[in-house]
Amino acid sequence: MNETRISTHFSGSLSEPAGSALTLAPTRCERPLKMHTAGEFRSGGGGLEKQRGFTLIEMIVAVALFTVVMLVSTAALLALVGANRKAQALQSVMNNLNIALDGMVRGMRMGSDYNGSGDCNGNTTGSQHDCTDGGSIFSFEAFGGNPNDPTDQWVYKYDATAKRIYKSEDNGATFFAITAPEVTIDSLKFYVVGTTRGDTAQPKVVIEVKGTAGAFQNKTKTTFAIQATAVQRLLDL
Repeated sequence: MNETRISTHFSGSLSEPAGSALTLAPTRCERPLKMHTAGEFRSGGGGLEKQRGFTLIEMIVAVALFTVVMLVSTAALLALVGANRKAQALQSVMNNLNIALDGMVRGMRMGSDYNGSGDCNGNTTGSQHDCTDGGSIFSFEAFGGNPNDPTDQWVYKYDATAKRIYKSEDNGATFFAITAPEVTIDSLKFYVVGTTRGDTAQPKVVIEVKGTAGAFQNKTKTTFAIQATAVQRLLDL
């Protein structure tokens, strides 16, 4: 232990003879002062506590744990982002199918002269244009069309080879697809009743669609089965 002693010397002493002023007598006073090094301070003794940092091993362990946590968090975040993108792509495909079917139903409701006899699998009503067993082709006169002009009728059909729904606005002369390539139509049937004028039933068509939908380069597929009904708004008198 290193110690430093500092001695302080005072010379003189106090004496007060009777009847005289106070005089200073020479005396000798030694007062040793002790100084400690920084390492000798302890908290228990009321001094400062010696500081201690992290070791190299502790730093390595902390960095390793932080790296593992960051890797796991990043992987989970990337998985969530990928799943969200796939869900949005699939939703976009299903929106395309819904828009196509809504357009079909809206046009049929506003149209007239329903005809389900094209590619009909069977009919039990006896009406020429009815199809109670379902068919893959349906035609009608669009709203604002000329009933006396057969070339302006709209036609919807199902192509089993391409597995898509096609539409024609010139009575089948030319067709164009109304469903996206990501939508696979496995089955499409039109059930048509009430096409005879003057009968007690209003013309009606029931559309039944089955298939699968999946976004491009997406292994996730959604199977759907949709049924829609369109009733002619124009009174069948």
